[in-house]
Amino acid sequence: MLALLSNKFVIALLVLAHVTNALHFYVKTGETKCFFEELQEDTLVVGRIDAYEKNDHSNDYLKNKNLQVQITIDETFDNDHRVIDQKSSPDGEFTFTSLESGEHKFCLTPVYNDNTRNKVHRIFFDVAQGSSHDYVDSKSTRSVENLTKRVNYLYDQLNKIHWEQEQMREREAAFRDQSESTNSRVIKWSIVQLVVLVGTCVYQLRHLKSFFVKQKIV
Repeated sequence: MLALLSNKFVIALLVLAHVTNALHFYVKTGETKCFFEELQEDTLVVGRIDAYEKNDHSNDYLKNKNLQVQITIDETFDNDHRVIDQKSSPDGEFTFTSLESGEHKFCLTPVYNDNTRNKVHRIFFDVAQGSSHDYVDSKSTRSVENLTKRVNYLYDQLNKIHWEQEQMREREAAFRDQSESTNSRVIKWSIVQLVVLVGTCVYQLRHLKSFFVKQKIV
């Protein structure tokens, strides 16, 4: 049964390869992040979740087997009729087919099966779209072996996107640290200049006072 589901997902992902959206965001435990997508009727949607937990000591983002992601999909054009409501593992997947054309709301909420709270999470969310009719045709015209090779290539591309996003995050952190260090040095140098200026003024005033006293001006 698992092998059959895996093969179906492989085929579906390959059919959807030409329309793929990838993003990542940060959210706390129990908070919900929503995205809106306009879908046509009979659109097959395949989603992939990759969720991490922030380590409070090292500030690294790590996997946690107790972490789950609550996924809901609502039809906003039909009084928020819910079409998907499920929990996914940190690296889970989901699929559904839109029955009508209109705006759909995708919402993700990180939760724990052991009631852990107050954690920060980084979640990668990839969504691919395609025609459900193409999916039906693909099952009879393509071999699973060839499709598996192609889906592995797609996963590699998604991993590259994740790596590039991680590099951007690290560069942003390095730039922020450098900016903070520069601002700190500027403030320290300004304080030193102020101290020198005040000291110079005090010295000049004392020197002038001594000069006036010697000249019996004061």
